[in-house]
Amino acid sequence: MTVSKAINKVFDVFVAIPKGLINASQYLFIVFIAGGLFHVMSKSRALENCVGTAVKTIGMERKNLLIWLSTYMYGIFGVTVGFENNIALVPIALLISNALGFSNRVGGCIAVGGIGVGFALSPINPYTVGVSQGIAELPLFSGALLRSVLVFSSLTLLAFYITAVVAKKDSKDPDGEGENVLSKDIDDYSMSKRDISIITVFGLGILAIAVCSYLAGIKVLGRSWYIKEISAVFLIIAILVGIICRMNPNEFVKYMMEGASKVTAGALIIGLAASIKVVLQDGDVIYTIVHGLNQVLDFVPNQLLAVAISIIQGVINVFIPSGSGQALVTMPILIPLADLLNMSRQLMILAFQVGDGLTNIIIPTSGGTLAMLAMARLSYSEWLKIICPFMVLVYLLSWAFILFAGYTGW
Repeated sequence: MTVSKAINKVFDVFVAIPKGLINASQYLFIVFIAGGLFHVMSKSRALENCVGTAVKTIGMERKNLLIWLSTYMYGIFGVTVGFENNIALVPIALLISNALGFSNRVGGCIAVGGIGVGFALSPINPYTVGVSQGIAELPLFSGALLRSVLVFSSLTLLAFYITAVVAKKDSKDPDGEGENVLSKDIDDYSMSKRDISIITVFGLGILAIAVCSYLAGIKVLGRSWYIKEISAVFLIIAILVGIICRMNPNEFVKYMMEGASKVTAGALIIGLAASIKVVLQDGDVIYTIVHGLNQVLDFVPNQLLAVAISIIQGVINVFIPSGSGQALVTMPILIPLADLLNMSRQLMILAFQVGDGLTNIIIPTSGGTLAMLAMARLSYSEWLKIICPFMVLVYLLSWAFILFAGYTGW
């Protein structure tokens, strides 16, 4: 290798950083827009009044019940709405955790963990289950019963982990987190007509995202519905909230910019993480890794093959953090392999789903996860410390389901 080529190779490593920022730009901008939206909403106090009123109604003595209900609620959003589609809901979980006397760590586990588990193990996930079953020539969303039991069991495990581990170790940050800390005593909260109007606008916006995302997933809308479209809905919600609150244009722009500035660090981390993928792609490393991992299967006993495949898919997901993209790359290899090994295609898809889906909660190349952590005001290193013990438990639970499915011939 000549000196000039060596210099170019080294220089390309640094070029990967701005390339990563450009490639992840849609995630960066949805974080900025969502940050602005929630700063505008925080100025209205509508969300705070809504959460405070709900906590007052249920009662502070039922903290664990509120955590469990919130975890299931976010899990249902993950199952039905998707992953990145729920970025706007993360700050609400922070308000709930703050109202209960906890810091953002509990709120982050409720929102990011709940959405992540729900989306990962969803029986109606169009990006993993839908695409994979299409390749495997199976009925769309077949095998939903076992997957539904798995996702419900995993969310139950998450709710228990949050209350038994995270909440017990946690205490409310005395310095607060700005708009995320309730401004008055729980007993003083109530909902005004303006608050109800703002919450209604926000709820209809989230419903529109959910419905349009689902319709686009089953090819009804005739157009894509992803980050750009979701960002547009966030902007519409923010504008409507500004109108309801009678903000003048200068005030509205000021609040949007202030909100965006508060999540700048998290947004930039998303771009830096995306540069890892750029380096691996430009260096033709990804497919070498995929091929090498598939060779490992030759040394795995048949009884543990599905579990091994889920582990391999999890590693591959670090380099191909797109569920549908990973399915298109690996399913054409795995489906014939399942037939060759006399393994059901449904089981192979479950192994793929577990491996691909759950790793999204912890890998640094998942733009959606990093975007949610930015909204939750949690650093990536802090998130790993909080969630990794749970990840061990949920993987063990999922592998138990995989082994059960294999043993029963599912």
